[in-house]
Amino acid sequence: MAAPNLLDLLWPIFLLLGWEKVRIEPGNTAFTPLDFVSYPISHSLLTASGWGALFALLYWARTRYTRGAVVIGLSVVSHWVLDFITHRPDMPLYPGGPKFGLGLWNYVPATISVEVGMYVVGAWLYFSMTRARDRTGAYALWAFLAFGLVTYVANILGPPPPSARAIACVTLTLWLVPVWAWWIDRHRAVKPAAAA
Repeated sequence: MAAPNLLDLLWPIFLLLGWEKVRIEPGNTAFTPLDFVSYPISHSLLTASGWGALFALLYWARTRYTRGAVVIGLSVVSHWVLDFITHRPDMPLYPGGPKFGLGLWNYVPATISVEVGMYVVGAWLYFSMTRARDRTGAYALWAFLAFGLVTYVANILGPPPPSARAIACVTLTLWLVPVWAWWIDRHRAVKPAAAA
């Protein structure tokens, strides 16, 4: 969970440090009022690749599991690819370089269909490959999934955030997501068919 979210885990830190910038501009896209003015350290393709390589190396150093390290590295970079699909042309190739984006966020029904569809498929894959070891493994996972959906709906229906600082402070809570997911995972086991 940390790998595909790593760029968004780093982003609020860089916002608070003043190294990256976001502006609240309702109408910037149909889906979000955020204008991502500058985020070359967290969200350029070059730096995403660097963060992916670093995260993969740290994982490999701890586990010596090469395939897992490759998946971790690619998962970090996948964030840039998915943002490229959803964002307007504000995704830099490298710091100071050209920016790209296909602009799915300009089409709200398509955005919701794609994002909720990916969420449902991801949940289904996890359910199909794991089973609860205890009640915590069952209920905590359902609570996690419900929290994700409630947060998503609140972002869609809620008012624009009051400031860039508020965005950064709230986004820092994303650090709880991988911890929560790790805790849930400790209460679930891989199904025998999935292990094979």
